[in-house]
Amino acid sequence: MAQAIYVHEGGSIDYTPAADVAAGDVVVQADLVGVAKLDIKAGQLGALAVDGVFDFAKALGAGTAIAVGAVVYWDDAANQATTTATGNKQVGKCVRAASDNDATVRVKLSQ
Repeated sequence: MAQAIYVHEGGSIDYTPAADVAAGDVVVQADLVGVAKLDIKAGQLGALAVDGVFDFAKALGAGTAIAVGAVVYWDDAANQATTTATGNKQVGKCVRAASDNDATVRVKLSQ
């Protein structure tokens, strides 16, 4: 018997939510973070992107800038990206610098 069987390329994964998920919602499952590209109804099979480049919400104000190449984490309680690792889940790396005044940061997902 094979030790592993190819299923698909892995840019997205199957996901069946307990509650409705809107397109653009960030979904955290343990250490796996994905983004819904389409709306997914509760109890219905859908997909989460786990690869690609996305603009994530981030905090505004002094000290919130994120440099290109910085590791970015998802703060699920605040629903925003941050560079603070403690208590948050890694999303990927910043691919376009975000200043203190930017409401979003562009991130290449990596799990």
